[in-house]
Amino acid sequence: MQTRLLGRNGPQVSALGLGCMGMSAFYGAHDDAESIATIHHALERGLNLLDTADMYGPHTNEVLVGKAIKGRREQAFVATKFGIVLDPGNPQARGIDGRPDYVRAACDASLKRLGIDTIDLYYQHRVDPSVPIEDTVGAMAELVTAGKVRYLGLSEASGATLERACKVHPIAALQSEFSLWTRDPQENGMLAACRRLGVSLVAYSPLGRGFLTGAIRTPDDFEADDYRRHSPRFMGDNFDRNLQLVEKVKTLAADKGCSPAQLALAWVLAQGDDVLAIPGTRKRSRLDENLGALQVRLRDDELTAIDAVFSPGAVAGQRYTGAGMHMVNV
Repeated sequence: MQTRLLGRNGPQVSALGLGCMGMSAFYGAHDDAESIATIHHALERGLNLLDTADMYGPHTNEVLVGKAIKGRREQAFVATKFGIVLDPGNPQARGIDGRPDYVRAACDASLKRLGIDTIDLYYQHRVDPSVPIEDTVGAMAELVTAGKVRYLGLSEASGATLERACKVHPIAALQSEFSLWTRDPQENGMLAACRRLGVSLVAYSPLGRGFLTGAIRTPDDFEADDYRRHSPRFMGDNFDRNLQLVEKVKTLAADKGCSPAQLALAWVLAQGDDVLAIPGTRKRSRLDENLGALQVRLRDDELTAIDAVFSPGAVAGQRYTGAGMHMVNV
């Protein structure tokens, strides 16, 4: 298993992690037994970075991950998140809470659900604009001192916010959506700030929420409760325009002798040794396919050809609705 350093002075973790969100939420029906088997298979293959959050389910994904790593704790590097608050009366509504008291309570609750004594990497899931980042990260740093957390991370924070956070406590990782069709970290200064501050970039949705695999052909492929039915890039004319881009990815992958998913993941990992990816899957077969990306080496001319297809502005639609976009790069 290829490993990469998490942060300037952090641990070595697998270059590819496993996003566990879809095992419990947002992508339709799920099978806990197969999901746990997939996590076990990942650990057996040397993939140790497992990514979850308290709002996935909500809460049920942390419980699932906790069951999967029971008796295998030494094999797993567990990352979870706090800060997004759901409204039980409106599944589409989102709030953010970065208050120190909430940070402490959320950590204790996650530890209990996961069944562990220490969270390896604890992220603030979204920055709370109403609470100074210094206050939130200060509370997170107290968790490190207390032995409840090993390393700290932020998700979808701007470069300026990341810089302020690092003055309070070292930040090991910044998680952001980053893929062939979401180049934001390269364009908004986020990746540059990470490199200046010695912070690793952990790319979530590196397969474009499944679109870049080439397996999605029509919006009808989604189950009724799949949130992608309401995601701008998967709706109307945007879907058709983006499907044309995927066809080009399939051609490039065929020329390379790999799958579209492997090409997309190899591109993310080729952006630097300080970039990791956490593709999500619920199936062992998909996990093995994703791990095959570690054997794909992209030449400079191939990277240039890929970049020509996914130039800035090529993708149709925002990655979130308007409300969601207000919660990123804060």
